[in-house]
Amino acid sequence: MVEKQDDLDAADRRLLAALAEDGRLSLAALAARAGLTKSPTQARVRRLERIGAIRGYGARLDHARLGLGHIAFVQVTLSDTRSAALAAFNAAARDAPGIVECHMIAGGFDYLLKVRTRDIAGFRRLLGETISALPHVAQTSTFVVMEAVKEG
Repeated sequence: MVEKQDDLDAADRRLLAALAEDGRLSLAALAARAGLTKSPTQARVRRLERIGAIRGYGARLDHARLGLGHIAFVQVTLSDTRSAALAAFNAAARDAPGIVECHMIAGGFDYLLKVRTRDIAGFRRLLGETISALPHVAQTSTFVVMEAVKEG
């Protein structure tokens, strides 16, 4: 049986909120935040992982320190939006370095990409050599981020 969002109770939601805020919480700290003891907390976390409510754990990176402080959003319009073209674009975008998010959009364009590069010159190379070369790209429009106010 596949569990759905409706199958999550208040304790599950407290666990998920706590882990989303800090994925490195100890089991004891997580249990305290959820109002449970350790054993039920551990069982619930395993169940949430098993059903896919928790897809993984990761670190929040300082992108500027890593040389990827330049952020831009790129609107992409495709020349073909049939299933095969969308699948080809999706696969290529997933594999493209520099593209950190890719969302299919309902509206005046087809995809919105979030990209990270070292600087504007790096972005220009990414746009010209990678994004424009993705399958079926007909047009792009770029919005450069001046300041990231809230992320993740």
